[in-house]
Amino acid sequence: MPVALWALAIAAFGIGTTEFVIAGLLPGIAAEFGISIPMAGNMATSYALGVFFGAPITIILGARIPRKAMLAWLLVLFIIGSVVTATAPTYAIALVGRVITSLTHGAFFGIGSIMAADLVAPHRRTSAIAFMFTGLTLATLIGAPAGTWLAQEVSWRATFAAITAIGVIAIVGVLCLVPRARPQDPPRLRKELAAFADVHVLLAMGITILGPAAFFTSITYIAPMMTEVAGYGEGAVTWLLSLFGLGLFVGNILGGRLADRALMPLLYVSLAAQAVVLLAFSLLASNQVASAICIFLMAMFGFATVAPIQKLVTDNARAAGAPNLASAVNIGLFNLGNAIGAWAGGAVIAGGFGYAAPNWAGAILSAGALVLAMVSGWLSRNRRHLPVAECRAA
Repeated sequence: MPVALWALAIAAFGIGTTEFVIAGLLPGIAAEFGISIPMAGNMATSYALGVFFGAPITIILGARIPRKAMLAWLLVLFIIGSVVTATAPTYAIALVGRVITSLTHGAFFGIGSIMAADLVAPHRRTSAIAFMFTGLTLATLIGAPAGTWLAQEVSWRATFAAITAIGVIAIVGVLCLVPRARPQDPPRLRKELAAFADVHVLLAMGITILGPAAFFTSITYIAPMMTEVAGYGEGAVTWLLSLFGLGLFVGNILGGRLADRALMPLLYVSLAAQAVVLLAFSLLASNQVASAICIFLMAMFGFATVAPIQKLVTDNARAAGAPNLASAVNIGLFNLGNAIGAWAGGAVIAGGFGYAAPNWAGAILSAGALVLAMVSGWLSRNRRHLPVAECRAA
């Protein structure tokens, strides 16, 4: 892989760490600012909302900036937001820092995906996108646990200071290693928005929402599920989450490599397998060994779809002549899917179906994503670049 991909992966690691580590920092933040844990949880909510709403705004405002320069400016925002959070004298300012940092997320992964694909030969583009996303998976496997440990040993502010340092390394890497993109006409907003009228783009975005939502439906409630249903002790949750992170890492690598050979078949198999694993998990949650295996497999199959879906959106948006906005918005939709998954899991538990119920709810979401993938594949085989208006007319 080109050395420039390492710079993108390091940035992805920093961005992923700041997103995932917050769960382990909430007790310290709540204690320092004298607030409740649920209120401190707004540090996560504000970030997720910032990613969803900030991605299109950031892309539109930076539409005329060359892609390499845009990545650098996004990392400047990341560093500023991390510094503001680390030094915040009040909870309100800490929230502001989180929002500033979140503005980097969607736009960076969106533009970074396009640049990563352009750095390699066409037959290796999904692998290149997956390589960048490796930084994100390593954030769950290494970054978040290390950041939580640092917060426990020093303070939560030290964790954000370390994240700031990662941002500095990332921006140096982008400036020194990432080549300038070929000059091109500045994208027009109307043309960028036109991509959202393409049925292929919309179907791919639907897969983006439902596919990752499926495993977030389960993993969000994994702690009570494992302690109340499987009979694990509370201390086991940490290594079970590490097992989940390992599954994300393995799935990302396998998905990137296999999708370069057959992208749509890879999506069909991964989404179907995720649905089967989640359904099995709902039936076998009381068995400790089976539960651990299911956690790994649902993460592996679930994240095997992420890089292929991102490439699917990017390819279809390229065909519409406007990849930047669609690619960035798709990253925001991953976060929307996470929120939908967490809501769906909580809804079935609140409905009295038990702590294992989020698994079968996730299986239904994965099956929905599979249906959308099959429709997308059928349209691609039978029609080329069919606009929504023509689809309705048909």
